[in-house]
Amino acid sequence: MSDERAPEVRNETAWRMFEADKASRNLGMRLLEAGEGTAVVEMTVGPLMVNGHAIAHGGFVFTLADTAFACACNVEGGGVTVAAGGDITFVTSAREGDVLVATAVERVVYGRSGVYDVTVRRGEEIVAEFRGRSRTLSR
Repeated sequence: MSDERAPEVRNETAWRMFEADKASRNLGMRLLEAGEGTAVVEMTVGPLMVNGHAIAHGGFVFTLADTAFACACNVEGGGVTVAAGGDITFVTSAREGDVLVATAVERVVYGRSGVYDVTVRRGEEIVAEFRGRSRTLSR
């Protein structure tokens, strides 16, 4: 699937799941878009999210990417889909006050498994690249 594809269908499953996601919402994350296999989530790096080097703790950047991944892979009629694994590469650091946007795109779904790429940006600058592997649970 192309990076340029726009969500053609509003993914109500993702919106409902995000509304119930206390962890992400309590970190100030906002779901901006969710379509079939895509999602965009935003988060501002807060004062409790910085580490001893005064930069955003990588765990919070990972959580942002993971949330966008979860919203992209949970689609209408698809059952409950969870992470089977995820990897992140930090390209540059983020600082308190930075607004980060994670954009998730489905790469492939095969059977009950899938692969999704998430790019985390500050403006136009890439902060991190995340690859998530999903698994849809048996019903």
